[in-house]
Amino acid sequence: MKNNIKHLLLGVCLLTLPSLVQAHGDENHDAAAPDVAVGNSPQRLPNGSVLLPKPSQRQLAIRTILAEKKDSPQTAELSGKVIADPNASGRVQPTLSGRLEAGPKGLPSLGQKVQKGELLAYVKPATNPIDRSNQSAQASELRANKAVAEKRLARLQLLEGTIPQKDIESARYELQSLTERLSTVGASLFSTESLFAPASGAIASVNVVPGQVVDAREVLFEIVDTSKLRIEALAYDSQLVSNIASANASTNAGNAICLEFIGAGGLLREQAIPIQFKIKPSDKPTFLSVGQPVKVLVQTNTKIKGIPIPALAVVKNSSNQDIVWVHGEPENFIAKVVHFVALDGANVTVTDGLKDGDRIVVQGASLLNQVR
Repeated sequence: MKNNIKHLLLGVCLLTLPSLVQAHGDENHDAAAPDVAVGNSPQRLPNGSVLLPKPSQRQLAIRTILAEKKDSPQTAELSGKVIADPNASGRVQPTLSGRLEAGPKGLPSLGQKVQKGELLAYVKPATNPIDRSNQSAQASELRANKAVAEKRLARLQLLEGTIPQKDIESARYELQSLTERLSTVGASLFSTESLFAPASGAIASVNVVPGQVVDAREVLFEIVDTSKLRIEALAYDSQLVSNIASANASTNAGNAICLEFIGAGGLLREQAIPIQFKIKPSDKPTFLSVGQPVKVLVQTNTKIKGIPIPALAVVKNSSNQDIVWVHGEPENFIAKVVHFVALDGANVTVTDGLKDGDRIVVQGASLLNQVR
């Protein structure tokens, strides 16, 4: 009985086996597993480099140059500011205290162009009542003395030939003196001081309104010719003054300005030597204002060896280190930590971290640095 049951179960298994095998007959078990698709987008690799496909490189406008070591002038960085050229600027100050009155064209406004000698305003001197009454009394006394002198001169002229000529001349001179004194006193009673532009340029500051009472020597207007500005910097190294080859300046916005050395002062200011530069005629910047801070880069006659690159090629990594991106493989960029010194307002010299032949990213480095 037991043997019959075993034979029955074995037969059932043999009958169902072909159907199970047939259920998997259409599948190819020898085929390899499909690859994981990789996106065509920039990405930061585990080793810190950046994978940037060619389409992305063109989209980000990546540009590179070959590194080449050269002798560059050693550069010193100074803090400076924009000042006015003393030969093309001026201040308008009254010599007397009084009330301000507008000129024939009204008071000048900020930015208005004026010419040297142009009338800007009047100042009517302020006098107290006692002084004014004394001047009026003096003028009345002079008028009376003048009338007496005129009559005396007329009588003497009628007696000409019978009296000495010196008496007639003395009377004439006395009348002339009284006339001039009366004219001077009368003018002081109603005189006004005219304020003229001391230089040609633009009105840089206006500190008055019509009717304002101003003091003597108070600065009412400042005039600056913005096409003739200068740069002043402070040097704490006395040897730098005699070793200047050329100079450049740059603003906070990154605008570069070519400078020409004028001279250095012989009197220390804030324990430093003041140095002045003038802007070269080839550069006529319209973005400078008097008092604006600038960074002055002075190139000396001393040479240093390094790789000059644009300043925009240097960026910061997550550790706040200065890095430069080097184009290694066709779609791979490597960040290298560098040390550099400023060369001018737009370029730097890398002294450590790069070698000849490295292809350095000089355009689009900031965008490449943002790839995560």
